[in-house]
Amino acid sequence: MAIFRKISGTFRSLSARLLILTLVFVMLAEVLIFVPSIAFFRLTYLVKKTDFAHLATLSLLASPDNMVSDELKEELLFRVGARSVVFHGANSRLLILSENMPPAIDAEFNLANRNPFMLIEDAFMSLMVGPGRIIRVITPIENEPNSSLEVVIDETPLIGAMYDYASNIFWLSLIISSLTAILVYLSLHWLMVRPMRRLSESMIAFRRAPEDVTSSLVPSRRQDEIGVAERELEIMQTRLRAALKQKQHLVALGTAVTKISHDLRNILSTSQIVSDSLSQINDPKVQKVLPRLMTSIDRAIDLCTQTLKYGKAEERDPKRERFLLEPLVNEVKTSVGLGESDGIEWKNKIPSGLMLNADRDQFYRILLNLCRNSVQSMEGAGLIEIQALRISARTLIRICDSGPGLPPKAKDHLFEPFSGSARAEGTGLGLSIVRELMTAHGGEIILERTGASGTVFCLEIPD
Repeated sequence: MAIFRKISGTFRSLSARLLILTLVFVMLAEVLIFVPSIAFFRLTYLVKKTDFAHLATLSLLASPDNMVSDELKEELLFRVGARSVVFHGANSRLLILSENMPPAIDAEFNLANRNPFMLIEDAFMSLMVGPGRIIRVITPIENEPNSSLEVVIDETPLIGAMYDYASNIFWLSLIISSLTAILVYLSLHWLMVRPMRRLSESMIAFRRAPEDVTSSLVPSRRQDEIGVAERELEIMQTRLRAALKQKQHLVALGTAVTKISHDLRNILSTSQIVSDSLSQINDPKVQKVLPRLMTSIDRAIDLCTQTLKYGKAEERDPKRERFLLEPLVNEVKTSVGLGESDGIEWKNKIPSGLMLNADRDQFYRILLNLCRNSVQSMEGAGLIEIQALRISARTLIRICDSGPGLPPKAKDHLFEPFSGSARAEGTGLGLSIVRELMTAHGGEIILERTGASGTVFCLEIPD
């Protein structure tokens, strides 16, 4: 059974199938060549017979009074391989050679009006009927348009010659098809099967151990489709490895954040209790700052709770509501730590009364991440300007800064965690979170421009 399975598996391989198909197709081509070949072989055989009969006729006509001995006639008939020879002139019919007892004619063929299809039909009819027929062959005489020659022959030698010819053609075709199949097989094996085997082996190795760099396919320099497939597979494997590595970082980060969030929530709960105590103080400055402090602590506790609940930084679905955008931007200014005496100028150009339909807490985080990135890029001096306008059922919000712009590496991996940070110590998680929250709202974030004159991000959110 093991041997049978091995043989069966071999014939299921691409190499074996190519070899068998090549053999079949070459043999089919040889068969298509054989069909007209056997027909024209039969025609050539009959033409030679009539030519010999014509020569015998000329020799007899050249004799005195056309008289020859019976022995010579038998010799001529034997040499020609005919039963009788009749010469047809313009107005006469002359029996040149004949046996003593002329045989009955089974079939007649006129070589003057035979097209290729009729020749093929006659040849296969002869092979199917078999030996034993007596046939009459009529052929025109060259250079004598009004004359023809009639030869009666036994078809048995002709059929034997046709079988010999068919046998030779068969073995020759088999040798040619085998050599051709081997050459085609070796060519296809070298050009296609071996590269495809390399591709499949690389895929299998990658599936078993995606992190193993040694299993990567080294693409060849081929410029055809297989070369393209090799290069694309190598690119795909490289990107998938990077994605897997990123996922591992995210898993490690999620575990770390969960642990940190647990302790941080306890610390924030203590801060919340202390903040409640501050509410008993009648100092006007304390009462002015206290609501913002309480709101910030509540948000931090809620974020820690969500992180502990899901075990990873997976965002909840937005709870959309209508709210004024201008006060939210002012809260963001306070959260990023900008005061009146700072070197960074803050311009809130949100039209008063502009309502936004979104999750207020999540949009606060979106603006906070973008504005904090802008503050960090300007290093204590510059301008941050927030703009907004309504277009139909969409709201466009622009966050503009006068920072030095994003480096090329950050632009290439702008929204990828651990890759899109503009700072050496950054994680790149901020923009990744922003895009995830915007996508959840059905909107998008677009980098409109970046350079020495600053960076502009545009948030587009539909109602």
